[in-house]
Amino acid sequence: MTNDEPSPAAAEIVATAWRTVLAHGPDRVDPAGPRAAYGHPALRELFPAVSHGVLYLSRCIQYPWTRDIGTAFPQAGGGYRVRRQSDNTLLGVTDTVEEAYRLIAAHLPEGCAPAIDGTANDL
Repeated sequence: MTNDEPSPAAAEIVATAWRTVLAHGPDRVDPAGPRAAYGHPALRELFPAVSHGVLYLSRCIQYPWTRDIGTAFPQAGGGYRVRRQSDNTLLGVTDTVEEAYRLIAAHLPEGCAPAIDGTANDL
């Protein structure tokens, strides 16, 4: 198995992480975000993590995680600013969380595949 092939263990870790994130209450993250992301099959294969009320997605299951997947940052006045942290690119500003995750799915890195059992350095 090569690094770009998902391992069964990685797929189960990703599935378990999604169950955990989807079960979070609004004290951790607005549940609409993870639900919207999970609705996209390509995003569902990535490793999810929540920090400071924001859902982050990675192409690997071990730290350091990748930073080349867009992130939807809620704005105080409503809507979402979608930014890719690896190069600080603003992918767009959306009115809804669904639009934000459609934008993220549309801007996945070339060859993006299910999360691997490794770190960002392994990709």
